[in-house]
Amino acid sequence: MADTITMTFTNDINTSLQINDIIYHQKNDGTLQGIGKCTATTAKTLTCEIPEAQIRPTSSQMILFSKNNRANLSSVNGYYAEVKMRNDDSDAVELYAVGSEIFESSK
Repeated sequence: MADTITMTFTNDINTSLQINDIIYHQKNDGTLQGIGKCTATTAKTLTCEIPEAQIRPTSSQMILFSKNNRANLSSVNGYYAEVKMRNDDSDAVELYAVGSEIFESSK
């Protein structure tokens, strides 16, 4: 069974944090320990599920989160590009390849 804990921070929480993101804390030896899934967030509070036997983070430990890849990786939706290619040469030419790069910007 899982408990729910709420952590309050003095600074605003990163706006990229979403419900179901995984919360971690950095232990004193520098390793990361998973806490649980985020269940709620406000500007300065974070609520997450934590197993009963899990060690709770202290106020001096760094808190981090990771995104759920299943929810945040998808096809392009929203912005798009339209490309028009034209050959100004009088001779016929052959197009060998067209490439592009896209990346997810910070939200």
